[in-house]
Amino acid sequence: MAVASRYESAPLDAGSESFQAARQHRERLLESIHAFERALAAPAADPRWRGVTAQRLGELQRAFDEHMTVTEGRDGLYAALLAAAPRLTQAVSVLAREHALIKRVLEVLAERLADPGTTTHQVRSWASDLLRELSRHRQRGADLVYEAYAVDIGGET
Repeated sequence: MAVASRYESAPLDAGSESFQAARQHRERLLESIHAFERALAAPAADPRWRGVTAQRLGELQRAFDEHMTVTEGRDGLYAALLAAAPRLTQAVSVLAREHALIKRVLEVLAERLADPGTTTHQVRSWASDLLRELSRHRQRGADLVYEAYAVDIGGET
């Protein structure tokens, strides 16, 4: 299915429901990212490190799933973006493909974290790669919204 036909909706404005949902979710996703980062940074010698880190990763997975729903849903952010700026079809398509990749990386990291043979160093290294990609993805999304509307979506504090 073509991206433009997949995301058909009314144009977005800063007061719209889909824009406000995306903004609120963006803040929650960032909070989940920060909580996961704090768990990773905790002393690995703490016997609770792996369990707390796995819990925070699970919260991040749920927040990312919600992000996918808020952005890719029929009345989501991408639909509104394309209604307002069809020229951004390729950029929206790239972000949607990234979702599938990031979701899979989250799943694999959870599997590796559950494996007691995986070292703390390995988990932190893989998690750093994931966090970098999440940051890039979030920035590309913010850039896309700005390009379409010249509006800062926020959620960076």
